[in-house]
Amino acid sequence: MTDSTQDQPQTASFGYEEVPIDEKVARVGQVFSSVAKKYDIMNDAMSAGLHRVWKDRFVRAVKPQPHEQILDMAGGTGDIAFRMAARGASITVSDINQDMLDVGLERAVERGIDGLVWSRQNAEELSFPNRHFDAYTIAFGIRNVTRIDKALAEAHRVLRYGGRFFCLEFSTTEWPGFKEVYDAYSHKLVPQIGQMIAGDAESYRYLIESIRRFPPMPEFEKMIRDAGFTQTKVEPILGGLVAIHSGWKA
Repeated sequence: MTDSTQDQPQTASFGYEEVPIDEKVARVGQVFSSVAKKYDIMNDAMSAGLHRVWKDRFVRAVKPQPHEQILDMAGGTGDIAFRMAARGASITVSDINQDMLDVGLERAVERGIDGLVWSRQNAEELSFPNRHFDAYTIAFGIRNVTRIDKALAEAHRVLRYGGRFFCLEFSTTEWPGFKEVYDAYSHKLVPQIGQMIAGDAESYRYLIESIRRFPPMPEFEKMIRDAGFTQTKVEPILGGLVAIHSGWKA
């Protein structure tokens, strides 16, 4: 009889490195603690403000409804939660990193947004009961999860029947020419921008590398199906530079 633990991966990708699983959790935590205060400013700088357009499009796809219970995982600074709350939904904002949640709380107070629930959670081991939420959203967060399959399984578990899963994530653009320009920009300039604005080139080098290591769109869609979701769909943006993935819990 073989030991089933031998079949489990003992390492995970941290950018282009392979590191022990426990080490990845700690190192990703350090990255987001380091960039939390400048996270939204850097998003504007890196995407020339396009991240706001992508997030608006994402929330339109989610279609939050009044009184729905929605879990926004990796929701840190509140960008997605604020948009969904404005449509009347009841939002629980969760993140594994308390520094990111603290920034979100500060932003909510500054904007006079109340009624949100803020909860520190590990996407792989949520404390919420089964079939608790009407929708689960995660934007630019799933690629930082150590065991993506576990996070998807947890998303499926906490959703009610008929609940919907939506994920906004970077991918690989399939537009010829644009891909090469973006690769050069992201690898060479983004770490320099990170150093200038956030005083941290290495964290942004990791974030770019993590995009390169993330599964291609068809492979990630299969992972969502394997977690039990049906009617899965991928909506590429800018040729797949960013993609909206979705599925339903039947």
